[in-house]
Amino acid sequence: MQRSLSAQVSPGLEVIIVKSLEKRAEDRYQSAKEVLEDLGRVSAPSSVVGTLRRLAARHRALAVNAAVGLVLTSALLLGLSVGGLRDRLRSPSVVTPKIESIAVLPLANLSGDPQQEYFADGMTEELTANLSKIGALKVISRTSAMQYKGAKKPLPQIARELGVDAVIEGSVLRAGNRVRITAQLIQATSDKHLWAESYERDLSDVLALQSEVARAITNEIKIRLTPQEQSRLASARPVNPEAYQALLEARHYAEQGESKKAFAYVQQSIALDPTYAPAYVELSQDYIDETWNGVRPVKEAVPLAKAAVGKALELDPTLAEAHAQLGCIKFWFDWDWSGAEQEFKRTLMLNPNNATAHGAYASSLVQLGRPDEAVREHLKRQELDPLSSSAFGLGVAWYYARRYDESITQLNKAFEANPHLVFPKAMLACVYAQKRMYPEAIATCRGALSMAPEDQMVLGACGNVYALAGQSQDAVALLDRLKKLPPRLHLDPYLVAMVYDGLGNNDRTMEWLERAYRERSPQMSFAKVEFWSDSLRGDPRYQALLRRMNFPP
Repeated sequence: MQRSLSAQVSPGLEVIIVKSLEKRAEDRYQSAKEVLEDLGRVSAPSSVVGTLRRLAARHRALAVNAAVGLVLTSALLLGLSVGGLRDRLRSPSVVTPKIESIAVLPLANLSGDPQQEYFADGMTEELTANLSKIGALKVISRTSAMQYKGAKKPLPQIARELGVDAVIEGSVLRAGNRVRITAQLIQATSDKHLWAESYERDLSDVLALQSEVARAITNEIKIRLTPQEQSRLASARPVNPEAYQALLEARHYAEQGESKKAFAYVQQSIALDPTYAPAYVELSQDYIDETWNGVRPVKEAVPLAKAAVGKALELDPTLAEAHAQLGCIKFWFDWDWSGAEQEFKRTLMLNPNNATAHGAYASSLVQLGRPDEAVREHLKRQELDPLSSSAFGLGVAWYYARRYDESITQLNKAFEANPHLVFPKAMLACVYAQKRMYPEAIATCRGALSMAPEDQMVLGACGNVYALAGQSQDAVALLDRLKKLPPRLHLDPYLVAMVYDGLGNNDRTMEWLERAYRERSPQMSFAKVEFWSDSLRGDPRYQALLRRMNFPP
C-alpha cells in the first residue's frame, strides 16, 4: 500500500503525527496525555505504536515537551528526521494532480458504544451533504457509500465501483457534548494518503465543524468554490445538541422502517428547537410517507406536510432538501407542474449532487411525457448513486418511453441490488405484459404477490397484468382483495381503475379515476402517460379529466 509515510504507519498514527507537527501551538497536542488517548485508538504494529504508548504513559503528566518528544521518537522509529517527516507530509508531490469526484465512506464509530452508530452515520451524511453543495465536484450519494460500511474491500476497488478519483475515510468520537472528527483524503488509483486532519468542537457547533472539514477538503484538492458556495459552507449556524441528536435518531429509524419511532423523534427535535429547519423537512416527509403507505388519507396528510416544509423554508430559504420536498408535493398532490419544476431546478442549483432530487425531477418529467429529459436526469442520479435502487427509476422511465428491453435490463438490476424491494418486480411484470410476454408476466407477478400479498400497488399492477394476459378470473380475484384491504390501509382508487381498464370496463375505470381525482391520489400524476386501453384514451370523459388536471399538451 502506497502512502505518504512509511508502510509501518497506520492512517490513525499518521493523523497523530500530522497534528503533532502543526505550525500553530494551539493546533498541536497540549499534553502527552492527549497523545496517549489517541494512541489508544490506533491499530498498528507494536514496534511503532507500543513504544509511543509506553513513552506517553510515562510522561502523561507533562505538557508540550512530552508531545514533541513523542514526535521525535516516532520520526526515529520510522527512519525519518522531523524535517523530513514534515516535508513528506506537506510536500506538493503528495497531492494528486486532479480530483473531480469523491465519496465519503462511512465514518468509524470510536465511542465503543454500538448505540452511537447512528451518530457516526449522521456525521457521514452531513459531511456528504456539505460536499454535495459544490458544483465542480461529483460527490457520491451517502446511500451508495454506506453500502461499504464494515467492508474489507481495498480502497482502489471501492473507488472503481463508485467511479471516483478519491475517497474520504475517517472516524467520529463523541464524548459528552464534544465531537472529534478525523478525516483522511486518499487517492483512489494508488491508495496514497494525501491529507489527514482532526477537528474537535462542542456538539452545538457540529454543523460548523462539518463545513470546516468540507472546506479543508476542497482546499486540498484545489476545487474552486463560487462565492455562493463559499457563503453556503460558511453559514452553518449553531444547533441545539439534543435537537440535532433527535433528528439523527429520527432518520435512523426511518431508514429501518420504524416509522412510529422516527415520527416521535422528529417531533422531539422540533420541540427542543423550533427554529431547526431540517427537522421540519423530515416531519413533512413523514406525513407524505403515511400517504404512500396508505396509513393516512391524502387530504389529511398533505396540508400537514405542506405546512411543515413551508416552515422549513421560512427558517432557511437556502435549504435544498426543503425545495426538493416542496417540489414533490407540488407535483404529486397539487398537480402544479410548472411550480414543481421550478422547485426541482432550485434544489439542483443549491445542491447539484443531490441524487434524490435528480430522481424526483426525472420522475416528474416521465409523467409529463418528456421521456428523453427524464432519462438524462435518471442517468445523472445513477452516476451519483450507483449502488442504490436508482436503476428502478431509470427502468420506469424506459418503460413509459416504450423502450421495453432497456426497461427490463434496469429493473432486473434494481431487483438484484435490492432483492427485498417488491416494486421493481411488479413493474417488470407490467413491462412483460406490454411486450405480450404473458407467461413471464404472470410468473413475475406471482413472485411479487408472494413477497407483498397486501401491498395495494402490487395488487393493482398485477390485477392489470392478469387482465391483459386474458386471466380475467384471477384479475377479478385480485380486484376483490384490493377492495377488501384492512381498514388501517387507505385504498388508492387509481389502482382499482387500473384493473378495471385491463378488464375493458371503461365505465368502472372512469368511475374510479374520478374518485382518485377527488381524493387527490398521487398516482393520478401518471394519468397522462399510463398504458390505458385505446378505447379509454378515446373516451371524452378521460380527455376532460386530463384537462382538469392542467396537464401540458
